[in-house]
Amino acid sequence: MLQSRYLIFQFLLWIWAFLLTACSPVGPDYEPPKTALPQQWENGADRLRLAQSADLQQWWHLFADPRLDTLISQALQANPDLAIAETRIREARALSRISGADLLPSIDIASGYTHSRKSEHIPSGGTRQDLFHLNFDAAWEVDIFGGNRRQQEAAEATLAATVEDYRDVLVSLTAEVARKYIELRAAQQRLILAQKNIHLQEQTLNLTQERLTTGIGNQLEVAQAQTQLSLLQAQVPPLESTRTQAHHQLAVLLGMQPQQLGKDLLEIAPLPQAPARLPALLPSDLLQQRPDLRSAERQLAAANAAVGVATADLFPHFSLSALIGLQSTDLNQLITSGSRYWSLGPAIQWALFDGGRTRAALDAKEAQLDRARLTYQKTVLTALADVEDALVAIQHEQAAKERFTEAVNSSQQAADLAKHQYTAGLNTFLNVLLATATLAQAEDKLVQSDQRLILATVALYKAMGGGWQLKATASPSSISPLLPTPTSRP
Repeated sequence: MLQSRYLIFQFLLWIWAFLLTACSPVGPDYEPPKTALPQQWENGADRLRLAQSADLQQWWHLFADPRLDTLISQALQANPDLAIAETRIREARALSRISGADLLPSIDIASGYTHSRKSEHIPSGGTRQDLFHLNFDAAWEVDIFGGNRRQQEAAEATLAATVEDYRDVLVSLTAEVARKYIELRAAQQRLILAQKNIHLQEQTLNLTQERLTTGIGNQLEVAQAQTQLSLLQAQVPPLESTRTQAHHQLAVLLGMQPQQLGKDLLEIAPLPQAPARLPALLPSDLLQQRPDLRSAERQLAAANAAVGVATADLFPHFSLSALIGLQSTDLNQLITSGSRYWSLGPAIQWALFDGGRTRAALDAKEAQLDRARLTYQKTVLTALADVEDALVAIQHEQAAKERFTEAVNSSQQAADLAKHQYTAGLNTFLNVLLATATLAQAEDKLVQSDQRLILATVALYKAMGGGWQLKATASPSSISPLLPTPTSRP
């Protein structure tokens, strides 16, 4: 009879717990932010040659440089920042599992043995006693107001934000490798032109000295030629420094020591060419393409859930506990029916007065939610500005490059004409050298313009969130199941 009553009581208790946990969690339900974005880009982006579709997954292939492709592939496998970001995902996943465990009962098993002696100054004192025990202890917090469920919601959102942070590292990494590679190649090309210009200026200096010796020239010409030569020679060390530092920084990006990155990278090679067409991406596409925006949105969701956790602390906490075990002073009788003992019952805990601590904690979480919302809005504005800046830089640099190209062409014509006139005896060799030096300077300006145009194009692909889509090769197998598609969330 007693056993039947116990079973009925237990059944009703669990039904009661189930009904209570079916309540909706307290706190605000999350709603994705509704962001009004412009329909098109400003700054005359419509005048740029845009591709029919946005090819962002492996945008660096559009530069048609096999060595750049190889460097980025190596960086995706060995970059330290990428490995660090992966550890953060593993940590966030573990914390998410911890939050999920709070929704389930906890069961402990304990056993022990004690040997004790009572004081002789109490009744039946002075006796010694052995005590053996084996028990199971179960506890479960009944999540009536949804605090644990909100905690799990926050943990899952944080995990998703950490995955987006990993993707953001991918975006930055691919862009940074391309940028350093372009800096190295541009420095190489400029060094070639600098050496060419120095050689021409040395000829000019020798000619002015010969003219001075023969009495045709003057000391001013010699001093001016020497000054120009010194200025040209002073350009070489900074260019060599830029080339070497870019080589070292590429080694770090590839997870290598500078000595481990092959010296063959320092061999002369041309600048990669910027793609003729740019990705046709709308402002509204940024919300799905940029990982930092997706991360900020998930952080906002986590902050919203944290408010629910703090709100639940304002209400009572209900829990169920059960204890069943065996206890005996004789080990041989431990597993007999007479050694059984048990207890079962619900408990309520409610902080009726804590000096305002719980309310203050809720206020703090609400402030964090406001900050997360403002951070998201700022991230959206920054993303729009990044793309606009890159587009206007490309547009203006394209116009500048056209002028520098015209300057190189006209300088080439002038140099050819000066050589032709010198051959015909109608011009001096000094004018030939000056015209050739002007051509070298114009070519150097054109290389710098090429570099700025390519870097602006790289910045555009980075601003549009290109590069993280390579899940198969860029994402470690241990985290690939955590990488949702861009359309999985609003």
